[in-house]
Amino acid sequence: MTVVPANGGRIGSLRVAGTELLRQGERYGCFPMVPWCGRLAHGRFRNGATEHSMPLNSPPHAIHGTGRDTVWRTARADKDEAVLYYDLAEPWPYPGRVTQTFALTEESLTLQLGVETYGDSFPAQAGWHPWFNRRLGDEDAGEGVRIAFAPEWQEVRGEDHLPTGRRIPPGPGPWDDCFGMPDGVDVTLTWPGRLELRVTSSAPWAVVYDEQEAAVCVEPQSGPPNGLNTDPLLVTPLEPLEMTSTWTWRRL
Repeated sequence: MTVVPANGGRIGSLRVAGTELLRQGERYGCFPMVPWCGRLAHGRFRNGATEHSMPLNSPPHAIHGTGRDTVWRTARADKDEAVLYYDLAEPWPYPGRVTQTFALTEESLTLQLGVETYGDSFPAQAGWHPWFNRRLGDEDAGEGVRIAFAPEWQEVRGEDHLPTGRRIPPGPGPWDDCFGMPDGVDVTLTWPGRLELRVTSSAPWAVVYDEQEAAVCVEPQSGPPNGLNTDPLLVTPLEPLEMTSTWTWRRL
């Protein structure tokens, strides 16, 4: 595994038995989504009576937080563990710290995110946005990855790509959709004859995106897109936001 603190604290590479699992490129790999996940409607959210505006980096919305555009600092790093952090700053209006931990074994990777405040309470979200290669090895050979999961519901997506608040039984892909998994995220990706990778998290939400030919995304997150407005979780001086996801793999 290669972690890139200077490029948003993202995982730049993850290789199993010499095979790269993540799409390569400065925008790809696996980046943390913090202090919000997915699209934030028109870049606005409220904390009590105060409204804040974030830059519209995916007009007409703000998307995926500020952490992926930030230089993270390295607190500790060795051959199988790393700890990165950054201090929340403009354009985010509240002071605080985000910490990200990576723990690697021969068969798994465990990721942790923590968001804490230095002052006032504020709403926040956390999650990860991995870009898994649709095919392993030769991109023109072999069968593409299969995605298997059993969510309780699918959020209806409006024309603005935001959840409408209406829930329906999960439908077939292709997806750019948010799913509810109240017992925790549990999604299995299988590259037939090559590798099986299971993404789990105690978090109850996942966005699945498979509309591109090169890669698919399975994104465990603490709340749905636009959740700062529709399903806010408060970070308080006594209660930080903590998020964990584990990827476990086996060769087939």
